[in-house]
Amino acid sequence: MAEPLLDVQDLQVSFATEDGLVRAVDGVSFTLDRGEVVAIVGESGSGKSVTVMTLMGLTRSPNSRFAGSARLHGGDLVTASEEDLERVRGREIAMIFQDPISSLSPVQRIGAQIAEQIRAHEKVSKAEALDRAAGLMERVGIPRARDRLRAYPHEFSGGMRQRVMIAMALSLSPGVLIADEPTTALDVTIQAQILKEIKQLSREMNSGVIFVTHDLGVVADVADRVLVMYSGRLVEQGTVDEIFYDPQHPYTWGLMGSVTRVDRDPPRRLPAIPGQPPSLLRVPQGCHFRPRCPHAFDPCRQVPSLESRLPASPDHLDRCWLDPADKRTKREIGGRIGLAEGDVIK
Repeated sequence: MAEPLLDVQDLQVSFATEDGLVRAVDGVSFTLDRGEVVAIVGESGSGKSVTVMTLMGLTRSPNSRFAGSARLHGGDLVTASEEDLERVRGREIAMIFQDPISSLSPVQRIGAQIAEQIRAHEKVSKAEALDRAAGLMERVGIPRARDRLRAYPHEFSGGMRQRVMIAMALSLSPGVLIADEPTTALDVTIQAQILKEIKQLSREMNSGVIFVTHDLGVVADVADRVLVMYSGRLVEQGTVDEIFYDPQHPYTWGLMGSVTRVDRDPPRRLPAIPGQPPSLLRVPQGCHFRPRCPHAFDPCRQVPSLESRLPASPDHLDRCWLDPADKRTKREIGGRIGLAEGDVIK
């Protein structure tokens, strides 16, 4: 098999605080291939953003602790020096942030901000960098791009600012593109346009994309594989079809239950996962989801491994002690939370 573009193994990220050690990411492993879109889903505080920001070197501080590896083009992003990260960041791995208005400088013109990244990595003139910035803005659908190079971020709408962030991330054709909830603050029409542009541009550049989101409708639309995170750990991973049509972890069932189904008649009240996510200062013993899981039993006090429990789906991994036959029965008795073939996520 070909070597993956990005290979993350047993990534651990913790932060020392006055109250104790916060284990934000606890042994996360996954791979990313060229042309592939991997979605990371989960509740707020599950460790999604910390995982991808660590790959960019954006969680480093005197109170941070790291373990594991994240190999990209033979180098390890976890142990790389700041100097090495500066060479890699933008050129080989780039990020579209969740909130463009706070990610763009309010006192610099849009064209200058895009050109700055280009000139930081390539020896080109300011005029040439601005020409490329205009071309990138046209590429992501910004009208009158050359005229708007001199505009400031506040003169753009939310959707246009997000397009600027995409243009900046793509300015050096990185192999890995990280999109951290890039459509959260956008209306559904602009959201659809942004998703279409990200998919199209990733195909053109043959880049691998890590898409962080809590919106399962977005996942169904863009992703090839899905990683489900809870309390700093991966609890399930598989293809989109495996996760949506045959979810294996009770937490994933709960996430699926939060999706509005327009094809269901009569409409039902959406079920809710009981309780709250645990504090990462004091996580439960064994399975982190155990206190909220209606199917917890004695083995759940031990940490289940992330492994395949379905012989027909060796790459569909989950972290649950329940037998696969019991999972199907419990899921159906409790009211089908997953999807049947032909169902549509909206």
